[in-house]
Amino acid sequence: MISRLNVNDFDDALDDLTDILHACVQDGASIGFIHPFTPDQARAYWQNRVRPDLKTGALDLFISSDNRRILGTVQLIPAAMPNQPHRADVAKLLVHPKARRKGLGRALMGALQGRAAQLGRTLLVLDTRSTDPSRTLYQSMGFKIAGEIPNYCRNPFENRLEPTTYMFKDLS
Repeated sequence: MISRLNVNDFDDALDDLTDILHACVQDGASIGFIHPFTPDQARAYWQNRVRPDLKTGALDLFISSDNRRILGTVQLIPAAMPNQPHRADVAKLLVHPKARRKGLGRALMGALQGRAAQLGRTLLVLDTRSTDPSRTLYQSMGFKIAGEIPNYCRNPFENRLEPTTYMFKDLS
């Protein structure tokens, strides 16, 4: 089941969101964090970075759940600048490692694209580490590669830099 999480339900979801983020980073996801990475740091991300923007409406937070737990999440962040009313960023597509290969990432992205269309956002933009499997998912969903930046992000486990691919999708 895919739904948009509202700020009133955020506290009830916080433990699951923390677990997903922590598990994804432990599994090697390059989503802005490096090892060592603790559950407390994951919780702080959700509380300090996501909750305030969710409260003000600066982002939409989608979740995938099985009626017991949240298994995946993704964020839609509409551009705030006056010259970009048509654009939104896709951020932090996360599926718990134990729940992968079941179509949850694709379903989350589908809900996100539907919401973007509702908001009149016709251009989606994202970035992903060039070697991450998510790049294949995004391409299969019609995202195109805009370019690659070498040495953009640090590997979560090792002190080495890796390239990031910028991608976009025109929804119009």
